[in-house]
Amino acid sequence: MPHPAAPASGKLPFVVWLLAAGTFLMGTTEFVIAGILPDIAPDLGASVSHAGLLITAFAVGMIVGGPTMALATLRLPQRLTLVLALAVFAAGHIVAALTGFFTVVLAARFVTALATGAFWAVGFVIATTAAGPANATRAVSVMMGGLTLANVVGVPVGSLAGHVTGWRGLFWALAALAALAAAVIGRFIPRTKRHVPVSVRGEIRVLRQGRLWLALAAAVLIMGGVLATYTYVTPLLTDRAGIPAGAVPLVLVAFGAGALGGIAIGGRFGDRRPMTTTIPAAAATALVLLALIPLSTTPAAAIALIFLMALTGFTINPVVTALAVHFADDAPTLTSALTTSAYNTGIAVGSALAGQALASSLGLSGPALVGAVFAGLTLLPLIALALALRRGATRIIAHGTPEGQVPASRDIASASSTRL
Repeated sequence: MPHPAAPASGKLPFVVWLLAAGTFLMGTTEFVIAGILPDIAPDLGASVSHAGLLITAFAVGMIVGGPTMALATLRLPQRLTLVLALAVFAAGHIVAALTGFFTVVLAARFVTALATGAFWAVGFVIATTAAGPANATRAVSVMMGGLTLANVVGVPVGSLAGHVTGWRGLFWALAALAALAAAVIGRFIPRTKRHVPVSVRGEIRVLRQGRLWLALAAAVLIMGGVLATYTYVTPLLTDRAGIPAGAVPLVLVAFGAGALGGIAIGGRFGDRRPMTTTIPAAAATALVLLALIPLSTTPAAAIALIFLMALTGFTINPVVTALAVHFADDAPTLTSALTTSAYNTGIAVGSALAGQALASSLGLSGPALVGAVFAGLTLLPLIALALALRRGATRIIAHGTPEGQVPASRDIASASSTRL
């Protein structure tokens, strides 16, 4: 292993928390742009709707660029990849802060997304390896917690800073923080040697596994379901629940708290019982989203349901991410990047369909209904994955391993290596 594994019951290695801080920084950049579009648009001579392409460019960069950059940097030392990603991230913000042309800022956002994809792909691999098999899901949950904190803390603070200092001042600050992060990561993440030769062919060969695609499908669907509703939650809260527009950010804090709780639950139980953690969570998410349609007529009910939607939905994310990286075995970098692409694909597709539903006769009920369908469909790949893992454990017994030595059901994910 490139990194020493942490004991099953011990604390997570410092490197995991360091990578989570990097995820927080990059997650803030991805989402803070929505809060400062009215400041950016007139400065660059664009309408607010046209400036929204800055969000789209980042999402496309994450979807396409993550796997591409994972393969492009495959033979580089992992620490060097992280440092270079942060350096490019900083440079992209500097270029954007210096230019007065919208197309240049758009291109800078796309390049920044490529760097973010490379950081997350390698970061997930380092975190899970450093934590060890028994704590892999916990490590993923901590890194994802950094992304969630970016929404809860980084985006509001960043938006406020952008309004006070101007959006260019915010970009300079993000560039400086990225440079600092590059220096810290270069100092504290150890130089490692790969014990297994890496190759593009080996990374691509892993993609033949059916169970890997089941985990990725679950990631697409659950994120699409939750974010389909969350993207258009403001009109639901103001027009149906009667919550004042000025109080909506406080309600969104409840969503962030639920997301953090869900990630913590997934990290706590996902290593031991991955499928009995994710399947009930997916079913609960679908039920909560369905309940939003008739019950979100009062502030208390709406806030409670938004919290529960995040709590149950985000429980699944660290588990399926850790499973995907585990299935990749000695070629996890491309798979890690694909999980990031899967989440961003879910966000893009879910929010697009939710927007169409909102504009249809379904009205305010449309996004929640789309979300419930997505969450319900998440059960299909999860159940199929559970059956595949069970068959793998059964084959271990059939090949002569004494039954008493077969890992318990909670460890089936680690025991099974049978491809679908």
